[in-house]
Parts: sequence; C-alpha cells; structure tokens
Amino acid sequence: MILGALVDAGVSVEALQGELAKLGLQGWRLSAREVRRGAFRATKVDVEVEAGMQQAHRHLGDIVGILEGSGLPRPVVEGAVRVFRRLAEAEARVHGHSVEEVHFHEVGAVDAIVDVTGAVVALRLLGAESVHVSALPIGGGFVESAHGRIPIPGPGTVELLRNFPVVDTGVQMELVTPTGAAILTTLATGAGRMPAMTVERVGYGAGTRDLPGVPNILRLFVGDTAGGAADETVAQVETTIDDMSPQLYEPLMERLFEAGALDVFLTPVIMKRSRPGTVLTALCAPERVGDLSRVLFEESSTIGLRWSEVSRARLEREMVTIPTAYGALPFKVSRLGGRVVTVTPEFAEVVRLAREKSLPVREVLDQARADARRHFGD
Repeated sequence: MILGALVDAGVSVEALQGELAKLGLQGWRLSAREVRRGAFRATKVDVEVEAGMQQAHRHLGDIVGILEGSGLPRPVVEGAVRVFRRLAEAEARVHGHSVEEVHFHEVGAVDAIVDVTGAVVALRLLGAESVHVSALPIGGGFVESAHGRIPIPGPGTVELLRNFPVVDTGVQMELVTPTGAAILTTLATGAGRMPAMTVERVGYGAGTRDLPGVPNILRLFVGDTAGGAADETVAQVETTIDDMSPQLYEPLMERLFEAGALDVFLTPVIMKRSRPGTVLTALCAPERVGDLSRVLFEESSTIGLRWSEVSRARLEREMVTIPTAYGALPFKVSRLGGRVVTVTPEFAEVVRLAREKSLPVREVLDQARADARRHFGD
C-alpha cells in the first residue's frame, strides 16, 4: 500500500525497479495497476516473485549484508537498515531473544526486502524531505502467522507502535502489518496532525482485500510547507554523565541514530564539586523518546534523563549527485524559498573518493566545493 500510494503520487515504476535491481536479488518484478476499493480508484503495486523461487528465512545480519553490498545510495541503505533493525528489536523483545538471534520469516523473504527498501527508494525518488504520519488504525481479531494464531495487532506490531498515535476503527482485521508499522514509524519525522502545507499531489495505494464499510486505501499527500523553512516540533532528550569512558560515546551515538535520533551532540560541563562531565543531547521525533531512552539506559552509565519538546525551523533540502573533477559525489542542497543557500558534499563520500584516488582529503573537499559552486552558477 505504501508503494502503491507513492507510485500513484508520481514515482515511476521503471525508475523504482531500476534502483531496486541494485539489491542483486533475483526472480522478482514490480507490477502496478489501477483498481477500485469501495467507491475509490487506487494503485495496487505487487512484488511478484517467480514460481519455484526459494523464499529464504534470514537473520538481520543477512539482510544488512544484502543492503550494504548493494549499489544503492548510502542514505537509502541506512534508512532500510534502520527499518529492519527496528523490526528485529521488536521481535527480540517479543520472543526474548537477542537481535542477532531473531530469525525473520515473512519479513526475510525477497518480496519483503523489496517492499521495505522500495519504500525508502520511492521517498527519495519523490524528493521527500520529511514524512508525517497520521494516527494508525490498529484493527482487531486474530491472524495466522509463522508463530501460530496471534491477536491483532500482533505482538511485534504493538512493539513497533509504542509511543506512536493509534486509533481503533472497529474493523476486525489486520490493518497494520509489522512491516508497514516498521516503515512508517521509522521513517516518520512527525505523527498525529498533518503539518501546514500546500498540497500538490495526492496518491492512493490499494490494499489486497476489500474491507467491510471502509475503503482499504492508504492516502498520501505531497506538498510544500509555506515560506521555504519548515517549522516542526521535535523532542530534546538530555542526560548528564560524569562516570563513563569516552570510548563508549561513539557506539552510544551510533545506536541513538539507529533508534531514530535526528542529531546527537556532546557538551562538556563542570558539575558539582568541580567534577568534569558531559551533557549528551539527542533530538528526535516526539514519538521516538521511548526508543532513545531505552538506548541511553542500555548503552550509557546514566540513571536518569530529561526531555522536552522544542520547535525548530529547517530549510528545504535534498540529496543531489554532482560530477566533480575526481568523480561524482552526493551533495546536500538546502534551499530557502527555492533559492539555493548551501551545497555541502557528504564528507564520508569525500573521504572514500580521496582514498580511492590516493589524494589528500582536503584537496578532494576543496575541489568538490568549487565544482558545486560552478554547477549551481555561483
């Protein structure tokens, strides 16, 4: 349904399939067709797997290996890995295993890997800078799974929906799958109310079944926020630490980003009795506070933390690949009212290119900035 809504809103199926081919998975294809659900038309997208193809049951490490070994852009790989890691963490909590022990069943199959990665790819092709999700309908009843008969919403879905707004529509069917919950709650930068925006396009993605009394459709609004600088509310999570090895901050920050942090930074402070300490600050979507809190309690020596909601304004931004004298590089391009304000190369890619060319990083960085200025006519 997510892919259907994105395709209906203008994402090319051919472009989407071309990008997903970089996964290196064989025996599948995308199909899209117009259907009716209730009184409405919508686009139905299916991942068709060839008959006889073995649907492997993979672990998280297997899926991460597929993504890391693909030719997909780094932001796409990171987004898809975040979705699958949250799925693994939810399953681990439900079944009492470690994340590494989680054995994906339906989610580890080719069609599910294409589904999840396709959602991240399609948002990138659409040029989406942020994703806002309304309260999700949870449904009711029971469903058969690889673990037997389970209640709706399933335990894994419930874990993924923690700290996320939900609504009971009274429909006794599964309305949000674990995969759908993972995609939406991981990629969302806001949840609940629709932000103020100028709607340019609307996409309708169709589910497989017809539901009694309600169209089985996911509706997607695409548009721009007014003024060029988007105002949004984020949560600021903080803790002050004075008894932790500095070596532990790097893995802690990595896990915070995996859990949905938008930014993480450290500030040195002087505490009581003149002891040196560190304030760790993480910004995240309000519904991610629980996930970040869990990471902080697991990975740091803190025994308490604080959070508050703050407003922030951010420029429109997109990732653009620009040719440079040393090779193509991805740049983050920020705009204010349509005017380019900053063009910044992705530093990790600059380092990679410098190593490939056996050149100083500073030289490649300076050349990239100069080529970007010429590209945008500055």
